[in-house]
Amino acid sequence: MLEYLFSNKNVEKILIYLSLHDKANATELKHAFGTSLDPIQKTLRKLEDGGLLASFLEGRTRVFVWNPRYPFLHEIQALAKKSYEFLPSNIQEIYQLTKRKRPRKTGKPL
Repeated sequence: MLEYLFSNKNVEKILIYLSLHDKANATELKHAFGTSLDPIQKTLRKLEDGGLLASFLEGRTRVFVWNPRYPFLHEIQALAKKSYEFLPSNIQEIYQLTKRKRPRKTGKPL
């Protein structure tokens, strides 16, 4: 849907994913969308260079978040959320799936 506006399908996927989860890393996005890592990394780098995203390190993993100083941040987030609402339900489920990053402590109740 937004692919034609941004001329890149990965931009659309990343923006929608971030609008739902607030932060992501390249490997997480790769697994969520079943694509290769290199185009995701290039797109994330391009969005960071453009100022829309900011990144930081969590251990050895580079995590990307919305840049709060970006002047059109709220408009882009609203556009991403609105486009998510118009996706078919089977594709919406892909965006909702998240994996635990570390195992649950032994004996901890669910």
